[in-house]
Amino acid sequence: MKLIFAIVNDDDAARVLSVLNQAGFSATKLATTGGYLKSGNTTFISGVEDDQVDQAISLIGSNARKRTQIIHDTTSFGAFNTMAMPLEITVGGATVFVLNVERFEKL
Repeated sequence: MKLIFAIVNDDDAARVLSVLNQAGFSATKLATTGGYLKSGNTTFISGVEDDQVDQAISLIGSNARKRTQIIHDTTSFGAFNTMAMPLEITVGGATVFVLNVERFEKL
């Protein structure tokens, strides 16, 4: 058995959870924050059988899309001189961790 941690952008969370559930995977959903923008993410935790890991990751990856976003980075040029410059960054997609489960019990 494996434990999957999948971190996805909040914009994709509902779609990812829906496809996981439709495929028979159960997942615990946690609201998380992180990354460069400190933006909202959702972390899914799911226990899956070894032979189902690739299917779960494929479902997550195909429903957590990457996109570009423009932010205004403020650069300082001294004590009082600042300039906001637009900066294009990539957000979204998924970060997935797969861990071995030594023991599992459902009580």
